[in-house]
Amino acid sequence: MNGSAAPLVAFIGTTPNIGTTAAAFAAAYRLAEASGKSIGYLCLNLKSAKIHRYLGVIEPTVTLDKLRPDLRSYSLTADKLRRAAHAVQGRPNLQVLFGNFVRDQAEYFTPEEADHLLTAAEQAFAMVVLDVGAYWDNAATICAMRRASSRILVTTPALSHFQEDGRRWIGQVSPLFGVAPEQYDLITINGPWRNGGYQMKHICKELGTAQLGQFQLSEPVFSQLDSGTYAGWLRSDALGKQAMREPAKALMQRHGIRGLPPVLSVQPWYRKLLTHRNGTSS
Repeated sequence: MNGSAAPLVAFIGTTPNIGTTAAAFAAAYRLAEASGKSIGYLCLNLKSAKIHRYLGVIEPTVTLDKLRPDLRSYSLTADKLRRAAHAVQGRPNLQVLFGNFVRDQAEYFTPEEADHLLTAAEQAFAMVVLDVGAYWDNAATICAMRRASSRILVTTPALSHFQEDGRRWIGQVSPLFGVAPEQYDLITINGPWRNGGYQMKHICKELGTAQLGQFQLSEPVFSQLDSGTYAGWLRSDALGKQAMREPAKALMQRHGIRGLPPVLSVQPWYRKLLTHRNGTSS
């Protein structure tokens, strides 16, 4: 258990199905990769959980709904949460709690249960990424956005997304729960299906948010998501290695998370010297 509460970084979209989960998980992956620390990724999509499919885990052993008894009784501990979370292949310090599979129970998820889950997460990990839905009609979204240390708003250059949906949810509804537009950082999703559109500075001005970065969707990304190999793409593909790198770096600096020291490569001449000295350096 950590001595102090871990930062909570909440990702929320202005609009459903624009790539919020893909961007949030890429950020979590980069945080785990760069810091070497224990990073938690909590899927709080109560009606449209997708991250299990993106990671190729079609039938997860533990999902958010299976923790409801512990949440109702306020007995979920940091250790229980870590055991319930799935360690990502190739990046074991990134652990994922898969989302709710019982969609008809979404409305019964209470604020008290959500807060208890977030408290356990703050104690279980060094940093936590929260992936919530695009709508403010459930306890998970409201509690996550109220509790978050950083709030990341995800949208696209489409006017109907950042202007119409953004004004409705971030401009009108979010302040009702004590979160003003200027308390958000912005990520724009750029897709392969459109050229042009509004620039980041215009979108930030419209919404009153600060710029954090961009995430590029492409046909290879869609292919990896559909095939359940998204984590492998982030780990080994040349483009995948760059996804959400700069936003993750900014979040680490903001929350005082130190990066791993650079790995120094051994030069060929030094290897020859070691061989000459029978493997000793002196």
